[in-house]
Amino acid sequence: MFFLAILLFSYCQMSQHIQKTTANGKEMLSNPKLVLVQGTSNVVMKQNVTLSCLSEPGSPPVRYTLFKHNQQVSALNRSDLTPALFTLTISSASDMGEYKCKAEYNNSSGGKYSNSLKITLIEPISKPVLSSPTSQAKKGQNVTLSCFSENGSLPITYLFFKGTQNISPQKTMRKREAAVIFLFIDSLSDFGTYKCKANNSFPNNTKYSNGFNFTLAEERSHSQPLIISLGLILLLLIIGFALAIPFFVIPLYKAKKFKSTRPPIGLTSTVNAEESENEVIYSEIEPVKPEEYINFCVIRREEEKGNLEDPDLTENTCTTKFLQ
Repeated sequence: MFFLAILLFSYCQMSQHIQKTTANGKEMLSNPKLVLVQGTSNVVMKQNVTLSCLSEPGSPPVRYTLFKHNQQVSALNRSDLTPALFTLTISSASDMGEYKCKAEYNNSSGGKYSNSLKITLIEPISKPVLSSPTSQAKKGQNVTLSCFSENGSLPITYLFFKGTQNISPQKTMRKREAAVIFLFIDSLSDFGTYKCKANNSFPNNTKYSNGFNFTLAEERSHSQPLIISLGLILLLLIIGFALAIPFFVIPLYKAKKFKSTRPPIGLTSTVNAEESENEVIYSEIEPVKPEEYINFCVIRREEEKGNLEDPDLTENTCTTKFLQ
């Protein structure tokens, strides 16, 4: 019984060995492994990256070919069981993408492909901008701060601080959006200069933002709205009066001035009903000069009855009276 078990185990081992050999007696290749041996999968411009491709077990010599997006990049032959090393220099964005390698025997069809390895380009971050919807605050108010770096490879890590003290845990943003924190202004010590910093996987590339200050907002008294309302009413009254001057005040003033300066010049006649119808008294009043005198003149005229050809006989009497 024990002997039969040994025979069965030997048979299985031989079957597996036969399956792993090709028609020419070489051991069949397994899927190779593609790994990084120098650098990282996140690279920067002008960086060198070394990739290793190895299929084990296998029977040398083995040909290894490196592909990028199904396009051949390089090929190496190995006469031993050492891996094939491919060194790349990242010089442009076209060097980014997925890489694979293929292991095959010379003069044979087929071959085995490795896993894919993606190489991405790391861009340095730009200087972050720290901002807030409001620059004024008062005690007891909630405010927000936003920190955002427009350029740089994701993810980006942000950290907020006031002075030299951190005021929040690190925030790692995997999308192109700002990191936001909420603050409660509790006392005057919460007013001051705030900053933030940002960094990503790009080496030695920490950037600091501008400084941001909250200023204390003035408290408005309850009487301030009333004062503003009274000021608006007074302003409307002034505007209304200014509009009324050319339409009402100026015409009224001109009319009054014209009436007071008009000289009372003219001749008036009075006829005494009891006197003779041939006797008429005329009086002439000259304009009054306030600083001098007033002249009164009486003109007396008589006509001779029956003598129509003779001119009128006239007698003038003038009197001067000085003002007191």
